Amino acid sequence: MKRGKIWRLFQKITYRYSQNSNGTFKIHKEDGTSEDAFSVIVGTGSTPRRAGFKNEDKFFGRGVSTCATCDGFFYKNKEVTVIGGGDTALEEAFYLSTICSKVYLVHRRDNFRAAPSTVERVLKNEKIEVILNSRPDEVFGDDMGVLGINISTPNGIRTLNTTGVFIFVGNDINNSVLKQDNGSFLCEINKSGEIIVDLNMRTNIKGLYATGDMRLDAPKQVVCAAGDGATAAIDAISYVMEHRH
Repeated sequence: MKRGKIWRLFQKITYRYSQNSNGTFKIHKEDGTSEDAFSVIVGTGSTPRRAGFKNEDKFFGRGVSTCATCDGFFYKNKEVTVIGGGDTALEEAFYLSTICSKVYLVHRRDNFRAAPSTVERVLKNEKIEVILNSRPDEVFGDDMGVLGINISTPNGIRTLNTTGVFIFVGNDINNSVLKQDNGSFLCEINKSGEIIVDLNMRTNIKGLYATGDMRLDAPKQVVCAAGDGATAAIDAISYVMEHRH
């Protein structure tokens, strides 16, 4: 492969990756052209799911968030609402309780899907009010941002006057670029769609690496994804130098 080819790959959106019979990779692009590569590093991330309540998109980034680590500090000593019932939702609710004056944890079911130890820790936290069998109905606010959220409960609509609403109802892994024509994936993934890698970001396919939010056990932070990329690049350079001749 000629020097500089790696830069030209970024000028066109990648549609899909596949593997050639000789162990190299074919990069299929949306314009119908393709490139061959000795090694591929994939980092297409994940997309946080939305909860689907009214005005959710309108106020996203202005009070509605999917990252407590990123935005929690803006609500120091204020009341916030967390939507969700899995491990991430409970862990983030607990984290927010160390910053905020109160955390409302709204879950649509009557029990949590999180680990028992996490559930116990949340239930014992006096700053977290758990609201079960309930779901968000509408978030409202003004030009400055969120002023509150209405939730549907068994007893009717309840209004929570919180300026921060954090949604943790799951992530969709952006792994479609690794899906093959027969519906299988180019490399091994888990039941959640996350790419299984080792400490060097290697997949079970030699020369193929996965980084950032799409990989197994990703911390889902930009700085961590950047570190994954550096780790994969160092290993990929060694792999290419070893196999290009």
